[in-house]
Amino acid sequence: MITIRLNAGDVGRIRFALSPVWEAVTSVRALSNDTARSVHGPWLQKVRPIIDGPDLTLLRALVPPVGYIPDFITPAPPRRSTSLDSGLAAIAATPHHLVAEEIGKLHHDTPNPLLPDLIAHPDKALDLITSSLDSYWRRAIEPDWRRMRSLLQDDLAFRLDELASGGIERLFRNLHPSVRFSGTRIEIDRPFVCDGEPMAGQGLLLVPCVFTWPAGLAVTAAPHVPTITYPPRGLGRLWEDRQDTAESPLADLVGRTRAAIVSHLDLPMSTTHLAHQLGVSAPTLSVHLGILRNAGMVDSRRDGRAVLYYRTSLGSQLLAAATPLASTA
Repeated sequence: MITIRLNAGDVGRIRFALSPVWEAVTSVRALSNDTARSVHGPWLQKVRPIIDGPDLTLLRALVPPVGYIPDFITPAPPRRSTSLDSGLAAIAATPHHLVAEEIGKLHHDTPNPLLPDLIAHPDKALDLITSSLDSYWRRAIEPDWRRMRSLLQDDLAFRLDELASGGIERLFRNLHPSVRFSGTRIEIDRPFVCDGEPMAGQGLLLVPCVFTWPAGLAVTAAPHVPTITYPPRGLGRLWEDRQDTAESPLADLVGRTRAAIVSHLDLPMSTTHLAHQLGVSAPTLSVHLGILRNAGMVDSRRDGRAVLYYRTSLGSQLLAAATPLASTA
């Protein structure tokens, strides 16, 4: 059982963030634990032929299939949404004594011949880790990052709406079945693999993370900001193939381009992202989106400076009913 104790100030400093670095780190564990039949099966089949190299060898030593991962390689994002470069910069700024201490704990729990040299030379370790993460990210995560980020943003929007409509109790009640909120503490029904429990007085960070599945939850403790990492809602949609609507009844009703827009919005997208996916100009896309929005099939919300479009329940119902008749014969 993990207990995160909260004081009055902590409750006022609960925040959400997403992190490209966290996705890269947790995906290394997914490579060890997932199979082709898992949620991440399509991603695994795509990346496994192209990811081998010294960078992955080092990352596998730091991220074993089970157990402790050095907390400094998953730094707390300072804002709701951060870049890979800012995450790598935060890792590079880790105090050397903390690098040696956390890799030393990892080596004690999961011995690996690569780790003693990193412990002895933490400055060298930071250079190797940041360059390895950067190289691995470019091959394994970046090609699908837009899609992952859309799913994470969708989860953040839902959680913030839960917080606004039902308060902190409702937020934690729906966050994960293992999490319980009692007003002064959060209890998580999970084994704890860190030294010392999370301390009160530092706030609390909640980070949706695609590759946290299938482990479910992860917790970062002192001296770092207490952090709960959890799988986002709708994770099963992430790698699904989109329905071909070109010859569907929906295309007959609203036209091929608008049917394709409805199909692509299984995750929220900006007009730039959606125009790139469909190969149409942004002005043309805006006209189609306006028509679909007036018809109640899509809607939008603001995320920072971007406007994200998403499929409504009506749009989903029409798309489901538009499955080509041949597939049900």
